[in-house]
Amino acid sequence: MASKKLFSILVPVYYNELNIPHTVPRLQNLQSLLTEYELEFVFVDDGSGDNSLQLLLEEKEKDNRIKVVKLSKNCGSMAAIQAGLHHVEGDIVGIISADLQDPPELFADMLSRWEDGNKVVLATRQDREESFSQKAFSNTYYFFMDKLAIKGYPQGGFDFVLIDRQIVQELNQINEKNTNIMSLIYWLGHERSVVPYTREERKLGQSRWTLSKKIKLFIDSFVSFSYVPIRFMSLTGFIVAFFSFLYGMFVIINALTGVTNIQGWTSIIALITFLIGLIMIMLGLIGEYLWRILDETRKRPAFVIDEVFK
Repeated sequence: MASKKLFSILVPVYYNELNIPHTVPRLQNLQSLLTEYELEFVFVDDGSGDNSLQLLLEEKEKDNRIKVVKLSKNCGSMAAIQAGLHHVEGDIVGIISADLQDPPELFADMLSRWEDGNKVVLATRQDREESFSQKAFSNTYYFFMDKLAIKGYPQGGFDFVLIDRQIVQELNQINEKNTNIMSLIYWLGHERSVVPYTREERKLGQSRWTLSKKIKLFIDSFVSFSYVPIRFMSLTGFIVAFFSFLYGMFVIINALTGVTNIQGWTSIIALITFLIGLIMIMLGLIGEYLWRILDETRKRPAFVIDEVFK
């Protein structure tokens, strides 16, 4: 009789002490639903300052299928997922958040899609039980990802995903910093399937997904996967130079013919401040690229693992 395939569930954890007593049992209950698989649970504590780690270790004492990876500090959810991918042992790996906004039971449908030959199964959000501002930011982000970075990117986005062992190995080889793991998974281009669902409202705890982290993800995604910002700067420079040339010709012709007497400092100062502001924006965009190049060349790890509890 063939041995069962191992299904690893990877969960990044950051300030989730209120969720863990509910998340762990709900994930464990999947065993009765997925009888054809053995389960492994890999929790990555991303430098939580609450009791998340202690609660995870208590759960581990009761279930030897649980593995806990402790990072030395808060490195971000993407780095936490990267760290976890180096410690999963499954033939298939599911990635899900710890706050139970994504239904773990959906893994059953996702695994059937994997059995059909899809190496990547994306659970995409067709709707969200979230505030208007959260929906607006997410929809805008994924719209630009589709139009300007990765064509065909799911408009509802995804961070609830199931991937084949081959994808795990490829991601571990890439090992980029300042990137979006989900976008990398999509960028790899393997056969994939999409499972739509509605993301539920967070019922316990407070989200640590702050505006500054959202902005960083936005910048990281476009710097990593799109040349549009650089092309935008080049196009803007060409347009400004073209109109500056036309304006210069206009001034010269009027000076020679005397048709219009151009005078006054206000318009000149306004034009200069506009151009300086434009240059500063362009330098900032270039700086974002240069910083990430510097960060990669220094070869510092995206995460530091303090301890692994097996």
